[in-house]
Amino acid sequence: MAGNIFERVEIKYLLSREQYDALRIKLEPYMQVDEYGLSTISSIYYDTANYDIIRTSMEKPVYKEKLRLRAYGDITEDSTVFLELKKKYDGVVYKRRVSLPIKVASDYLEKGIYPDKYDSQILREIDYFLIMNHPETGTLIAYDRVAMYGREDKELRITFDKNLRTALGHKNLLNASEEKPITKENEYLMEIKVLGNMPLWLTSALTHLNIYPHSFSKYAEAMKIYSAYGKRSSVLKKEEQKNAYKYIGNYNYNFT
Repeated sequence: MAGNIFERVEIKYLLSREQYDALRIKLEPYMQVDEYGLSTISSIYYDTANYDIIRTSMEKPVYKEKLRLRAYGDITEDSTVFLELKKKYDGVVYKRRVSLPIKVASDYLEKGIYPDKYDSQILREIDYFLIMNHPETGTLIAYDRVAMYGREDKELRITFDKNLRTALGHKNLLNASEEKPITKENEYLMEIKVLGNMPLWLTSALTHLNIYPHSFSKYAEAMKIYSAYGKRSSVLKKEEQKNAYKYIGNYNYNFT
């Protein structure tokens, strides 16, 4: 179960290629690349027809949550995927996920067939989310990632994502569709994931390279891209839909 529950602070930064190259050199004595090296991550973020979930998230409430389906590497009909409830409360990220065969996950999310064989507390929490929010659409977010972890502190993780891209109205990871770029060429999204304080050597390296925290939501940025392309999106129409605002999270969650 521990491998399916994560609790940590995640700090994001946008890096140029020059900053990325320089920082990788500074990280070498302290961090090492994980066993997967450069890999592709594909996720579908589920939302209501009016994109209420991402609109709520962009209001920056104390508590917010998202549901996503995630796959690593090449995706086939035999792939294992992760259905994940990502919650954020008071700046701390909590992730609770279950692994499922991709066919089982698709039947559950698209046909409502509950996977009894994989029943668990986390899956029941996900099921509650689906019942309460009735997601009808999905947005694909994909990128190429290098993940690193501390040579001494294994809980310290740093990820570098590039070639962020998205596709709207995407509910199944097996279905290909036209993707549009989220980030610029040679731009990297870095995330530092820690349980406590950031080590001094790392803060010093970031300061030396003029790297500072940057608020960045992959899903929110994807919605802005599609708004720019003239696609239907209610994300940027807050005033028009003020009365439709819905606060997510009115029940007592158990983060343990």
